[in-house]
Amino acid sequence: MDILLTLVDFILHVDKHLEVFVQTYGAWVYALLFLIIFVETGVVVMPFLPGDSLLFVVGAMCGVGLMSYPLTVALLLAAAILGNQSNYTIGRYFGPKVFGWEDSRWFNKKAFNQAHAFYEKYGGITIVAARFMPFLRTFAPFVAGVAQMTRSRFTFFDVLGGTLWVGGIVTVGYFFGNIPWVKLHLDKIIWAMILVPGLFVLAGAWRSRAKAA
Repeated sequence: MDILLTLVDFILHVDKHLEVFVQTYGAWVYALLFLIIFVETGVVVMPFLPGDSLLFVVGAMCGVGLMSYPLTVALLLAAAILGNQSNYTIGRYFGPKVFGWEDSRWFNKKAFNQAHAFYEKYGGITIVAARFMPFLRTFAPFVAGVAQMTRSRFTFFDVLGGTLWVGGIVTVGYFFGNIPWVKLHLDKIIWAMILVPGLFVLAGAWRSRAKAA
């Protein structure tokens, strides 16, 4: 429970935690951010890390000169692309055996099924769209690997989606993250960034099941 509360506190107050980290450890913040983005996108059992809100806050920190904008975008784009490649490779390795796995502490069967339904309906564009959807973001490359999408085709969508996700959200944070109203309501904005895309995923999965019934 303590770990969960700590994680929630980090997600909702990521701006304060990162600012303290930068003041304490300086350039090591780049390594920390690379690791967080890589793990969230590259390890299928870590779908709960704060990707969208983290990118937005990092952009805001770049906007006030605490971090380098070009270096941040380049490093986090590399982390996002390499993470997806890792996740895709894991999916290809395990293949169709995944459909027989049961829900567990390390594998969210429901999230996997939602990502698979989304992939079956929209194909490769899922890799791009999923970048902006928590949970689905972690499972989409894994599902593409399970479905045996070719590496070249997956890489195209991986690079496109990663560029739009990292470049887009960091840039939005850079220009708008330090507006007083945004800073005042940042916790609510973070909740919206988590919940709104999640509701779209759940609605899509519900519609898919309804049509299949």
